[in-house]
Amino acid sequence: MKTFKSSLELVSLKKEKSDFPRCKVTSSKDASDYIRQFFYDDIEIFESFFILLLNRANNTIGYAKISQGGIAGTVVDVRIIAKYAIESLCSGVILAHNHPSGNNQPSKEDINITQKIKEALKLFDVTVLDHVILTADNYYSMADEGVL
Repeated sequence: MKTFKSSLELVSLKKEKSDFPRCKVTSSKDASDYIRQFFYDDIEIFESFFILLLNRANNTIGYAKISQGGIAGTVVDVRIIAKYAIESLCSGVILAHNHPSGNNQPSKEDINITQKIKEALKLFDVTVLDHVILTADNYYSMADEGVL
């Protein structure tokens, strides 16, 4: 067996407490109100992508910031989303990102990445419950609009 000079990294799941209380999500309004807290005061500046992790009863068990980009987009890596979903042992996820422009309608790219994530997580029995697009004063729910 060939060995290398570098050491092997230990990979582990680590949870940290946050300032956000746990809650039960029963609607897209609940989801948008809860997720809006993650954006602080930069919702009209940078496009950011988050996931909200839920158990089978739709109680929040965690969240993660997936990416932050510029004013017109951000990169979303499906493998990173799958990693958080699997490691948290969640049953469902709510995807969320903002549109700094104030237009809450999904782009073709938004719909495509949602479908890609949905198909990937289906392999692990994790359901994409919604994808919420937030603006400073409004939101759009792909679940409510039948886009999921």
